[in-house]
Amino acid sequence: MPVDAAEMMPGPGVDDAVRSGPPFEEAPRVALDVESDDQTLEPLPMLEETRKRAQSVLVVICTRGGEFLLLKRTRPAGFWQSVTGSLALGESPRHAAAREVFEETGLRVGGALIDLRHSNLFPIIQAWRKRYAPNVCFNREYWFALVLETRRFIRLDPREHTEYRWLPAHPALALATSRTNRDAIRGLAGISM
Repeated sequence: MPVDAAEMMPGPGVDDAVRSGPPFEEAPRVALDVESDDQTLEPLPMLEETRKRAQSVLVVICTRGGEFLLLKRTRPAGFWQSVTGSLALGESPRHAAAREVFEETGLRVGGALIDLRHSNLFPIIQAWRKRYAPNVCFNREYWFALVLETRRFIRLDPREHTEYRWLPAHPALALATSRTNRDAIRGLAGISM
């Protein structure tokens, strides 16, 4: 479902110069396909209390001028994506999205997150399934957007990401590793499939 980016542009300024719009309702559950050529990645075994929840968020950050932020993961090699992350126990998708944006970029979103009201259920890459409880094979991801007035300096966590780029829609689509991340960028940019 294409998203009209013009309708999603936030209004007056809020925290850390991020723009916000009218209040949005809590996000419906949304999921994202993650694809990778590196199916041999072996994560470390996890204790039961540290296993990931099979619910996560995708936050596409872009400027009003149509540039999209992509982050290069430390692992797997060559994996470019928007902001993503798993929900903590008892955490709402909106809270997880705001937390992940801050952790991965240093940006404080205030009330500026836009609920894209889109949900996908996707299979978890076999190499990453050890991070989840036994027999958990699918993840549900919730999509959000953050529209900034202009490019911002991004503070990366070197344990998660090694590089970032602000790119126009078509180069961002070419670089994004995940098919559903590309779908979200297309929707925000108004580009048909």
